[in-house]
Amino acid sequence: KNNQLTGILIDKAMEVVKHKIPKFSKEQLTEALLVAEQKLIAVGLTSVDDAELTRYEIELIDELQQQNKLQLNVYAMISATPELLDYYLKKGLYKTEKLNVRSFKFYADGALGSRGACLLHPYSDAPNEYGLLMNTPEFYHKYALLIAEKGFQMNTHCIGDSANRLILNVYKEVLKTTNDKRWRIEHAQVIHPDDFKKFSEINVIPSIQPTHATSDMYWAKDRLGEERTKNAYAYQQLLSENGIVALGTDFPIEDISPIKTFYAAVFRKDVKGFPKDGFQLENSLSREQALKGMTIWAAISNFEENEKGSLEVGKKADFIILDKDIMKISAEKMLKTNVIQTFIDGKLVFTM
Repeated sequence: KNNQLTGILIDKAMEVVKHKIPKFSKEQLTEALLVAEQKLIAVGLTSVDDAELTRYEIELIDELQQQNKLQLNVYAMISATPELLDYYLKKGLYKTEKLNVRSFKFYADGALGSRGACLLHPYSDAPNEYGLLMNTPEFYHKYALLIAEKGFQMNTHCIGDSANRLILNVYKEVLKTTNDKRWRIEHAQVIHPDDFKKFSEINVIPSIQPTHATSDMYWAKDRLGEERTKNAYAYQQLLSENGIVALGTDFPIEDISPIKTFYAAVFRKDVKGFPKDGFQLENSLSREQALKGMTIWAAISNFEENEKGSLEVGKKADFIILDKDIMKISAEKMLKTNVIQTFIDGKLVFTM
C-alpha cells in the first residue's frame, strides 16, 4: 500500500516473488558455502543433506569439492521444479567421492505454525482453516512415476495429517509393495492413526527433525487439540513401523547443532530443561536409536551405508571427538558438550 510492504508472504504465497530474488554471484555463493562449511564442521557435521538445490548450486558444490576447497560430503536433494525434474531425469544419477545427486525435494504443504500444514480436519484455533496443499495429487503422482522409473529418490515435505496421507497414498500407488526405493517423508509431523502402518507397507523412511517437537510443544495443542497432538512428533511410533528413522537438524529453521538434535530426540526438552518430564516422552528415542538415526540409519536413507554411517574397515574415516560421553551423561551436561575435533576422510578438518 502506497509502495510500502504491509504483510508477510507465507508458504505457497512466497512463490509469487521467489523467482524475482537476484541470484548470488559465483563469488558470493562460493564464499557462503565455504563459511557455512566451517560452521558445520565446528559443530561436528561431516555429511549434510542439502534440500531444494538448483543445478547452479549443485554444479558449484561439485566444482569446489573437485578442487578440494570443500571438504563436506553432500547429499543433494534437487529442487523439484519442472525444469530441474526434466534436466536431471534425463541426466540420471550422479555420484562422486563427496557428492551424491539422486533425490528430489517436493513440498506437499506448509508449516504448522503458520497454519499452512494441510490437515484432515480444521485447525483447533481456526475452525475454518485446513491449511494448504502445494500442488494437486495428479502432479505428485505424475512425477512419482517418472522418478521411480529413473531410479531417483522422492523426498516430500509433509507436516499435516492430510498431506502425509496424500503422499503416502501416492507413494503406495507407485511403489505398490515392499521395495528398496527408500523414498522419504520429510518431517512426518502429524500422522493420522490409520496411516502409521503405511510407512512399513511400502518401506517409506521417516526423515525427522527432533527439535521440531521441542520448538512446537508450547503451541502445538492450540493448533491441533489434545487428540491430534498425541499422534504428532511420534518418533518412537514411526521407528516401530519401519525399523529406521533418519534424523536431521532442519537448519536454518532449527539450530545447526547435532548435539541439540540428539538432546531433543532423547529427552524431549527445550534447552532450559522444560518440561521437567519431557514432551510426550513415550515417543522419545533411546540414546542408541538417536545415534543410529544420525549415523547408520541416515546413511541408509541416502543409499550410502556401504561407505559411511559407522566406523568399519573399508568405510570413510568420517568421525568426531567430543569432550563428554553423550551415551552416559545427564541432560544438563549434554548441552555443554563440545566438539574437540572433526575428521573427514581421515583428515583433521577442525580442532577446538
